[in-house]
Order: sequence, then C-alpha cells, then structure tokens
Amino acid sequence: MAAVLGLALTSCGRTPAAAPAASNAAVPAAVGSPSGSAVPHGDHVPHHGGVVMMKGDELHYEVVFDPSGRSHRVYFTDAVREDLPASIATGVVLTIKRPSMPEEPIALQIDEAGESWVGGGKPVDRAANTTARVAFSIKGEPYWIDLPFR
Repeated sequence: MAAVLGLALTSCGRTPAAAPAASNAAVPAAVGSPSGSAVPHGDHVPHHGGVVMMKGDELHYEVVFDPSGRSHRVYFTDAVREDLPASIATGVVLTIKRPSMPEEPIALQIDEAGESWVGGGKPVDRAANTTARVAFSIKGEPYWIDLPFR
C-alpha cells in the first residue's frame, strides 16, 4: 500500500516521504477513497470512470471520453477531490484528433445539474490511435493538455 501512496504522491508532482516501516496498521479509508481524501493529492481514483489529471496544486479534473461520441464529460475537483461546480471553469473544449482526418473541436456545455461539462461529436472507432486536446480556462488563465483517447 505504501507503493500506491508513493505513486499517488509522485503523480501529483510531490516527492514521496520515506515509506513507513511495515506494519499491520490499516491505511486510512480516505486515501484513494471515491468520496474524497482528507490529504491533498491523496486521491486520484476516477470518480466517473475517466482519467484524473491536475492543474497546479489546487485543481484536479477528470476527463471521461465516450467512444460513441455522444457524451464526453469533464468534472472539476479541488486538491482533496471535493466536487467543484462546473462553473469554476470557462470555455471547455475537447478537440478530437483522429489519424488521417481533420480535427474535431467539441465545445462543451455545463450539464443541467451544474456538475460537469458535457458535449458530443462523432464516434471514435480507433481509440488507440486517437488523442484529444482538453482546453479550458480557470480564473482567466487558459490551459490545455493533449491526452490519449481512452
């Protein structure tokens, strides 16, 4: 379990502390818990079946790609993975990049519950060869990243 915690901390750009001596003590339930973590960056478990990424030290976001193309989603959470309203971000766009095809920009909209950004486009038949640029702004600062479509 120490290796998992070390990996989680490393994936947040943190240097893991020395591993504690082996013991039979239980790991706190909050670490890796889908309901959030009391430890900043201690939870990178996808809560919606997507991939969890970070922007800076204060923001996590989860991108959920839909191979059918109907319902791609982006969710935002804070450093301890507490849900943030979708309105924390602006201008959320996915740009699907398929091999030998023009790029497909998909402007997302805030869903009816205000929990995520959602939008649809064309199906993705060859996900292994497809990437997606995720772009948004937080507090007026633009951000983007290219991710493998999974």
